[in-house]
Amino acid sequence: MFVDEATISVKAGDGGGGCTSFRREAHVPKGGPDGGDGGRGGDVVLEADGAVSSLLDYHYRRHFKATRGTHGKGSIRHGASGEDLVLKVPLGTIVRDADSGETLADLTHHGQRTVIARGGRGGRGNIHFVTPTRRAPAFSELGEPAGDRRVTLEMKLMADAALVGMPNVGKSSLIARMSAARPKIGDYPFTTIVPNLGVAKAGEHSFVLADVPGLIEGAHEGTGLGHAFLRHIERTALILHVVDLSGGWEGRDPVADVEVIDRELSLHAEELAARPRIIVGNKCDTEGAFEASAALAAYAEEHELPYFEVSAVTGQGVDSLLLAVGANVHELREAAASTDRVEHVYTPRPVRDVGFEVKRTGAHSFGVTGEGVERMVIMTEIGNEEAVAYLQKRLAKTGVERALEGAGAVDGDEITIAGATFEFSGALARDPEVEFVEDEPDNVAEEQ
Repeated sequence: MFVDEATISVKAGDGGGGCTSFRREAHVPKGGPDGGDGGRGGDVVLEADGAVSSLLDYHYRRHFKATRGTHGKGSIRHGASGEDLVLKVPLGTIVRDADSGETLADLTHHGQRTVIARGGRGGRGNIHFVTPTRRAPAFSELGEPAGDRRVTLEMKLMADAALVGMPNVGKSSLIARMSAARPKIGDYPFTTIVPNLGVAKAGEHSFVLADVPGLIEGAHEGTGLGHAFLRHIERTALILHVVDLSGGWEGRDPVADVEVIDRELSLHAEELAARPRIIVGNKCDTEGAFEASAALAAYAEEHELPYFEVSAVTGQGVDSLLLAVGANVHELREAAASTDRVEHVYTPRPVRDVGFEVKRTGAHSFGVTGEGVERMVIMTEIGNEEAVAYLQKRLAKTGVERALEGAGAVDGDEITIAGATFEFSGALARDPEVEFVEDEPDNVAEEQ
């Protein structure tokens, strides 16, 4: 089963919580805090793999979750980080956010990676909160909840050359003759309903050839599943336009067929109109093919396009076509190699954002939003008074207290941050020394 599109839901691993612990050892009074940090949660990573041929694995299973980090322990034992979940996808997979449509990555090289869901930070143990005035901190941080998202995976074939044309012009027979591919072949339109790939060898050169299902007028608008088929042509370096010299059952004009398909390609993507092309007149062994081939050859000469007359059944002209395609593909590869650069994309862990916004939500209530500020609250044990007092100082250092007072907050007003509710006290906001309160260690390493 060939699957070239899928939507999956992923969730990274939550961070482990820090430990609140004190050293207890015989004959060692006042041993001090020794709580370890929690481990970082695992990321969800997509990796391009040349051995994967379709998105079939994501057709049946659509939910994936990385492992969480473990909690810290006493004796400064840090929790283990969760393992990253690596999902293999075919070369040529485009990754988009399913909700916004934003393109996250285009994985075109073997081993190329991108992080689509970031694991949560591990919480800090109480060893990090010791200061000259706080010798025995009885609190630690909770682990950071991990991110989750829905992504759409769209595969586009990574072939060197593609056979395109109207239905039933002999593309499948031709790829079977030119390569080791063995597609379904039948004497009726739309025998091929999924793209086929084959490896062809021509002299010293080998290349990947794609047989794309037949296109019809209106394909760029989705007629006859045109969108599903046309996207597989976008990455090919060379287009082989196959035309039926016999006219088929309907007695079609081969030159008109070329013009229809060329128009559909250019309407689907403008760059396809400038893609190198070879016109291939197939079924040259049939009755009446001589006149059609002469007309097609004249059209190709007029548009300065190479033209080959072949028969997929008898093999006539196929060797010459193979050599020409191999040489063209080799030249195009060398030209691309001089300008192409392989990029192994791995989304970096972002710098912590401490920006925030204050909004009045009622006569005596305010809401504060902002990724960095919300993270501080989420990782705080709200039931621990000492931890909440530490949080208040951090918020004051960030400027939240002063911003609230500037927005009109007075003592006793209700403040909501990340779902937690607090009572406002402007004491720290009015303290001129607030920016110099205990210099707490906010620089815990992201990777633990």
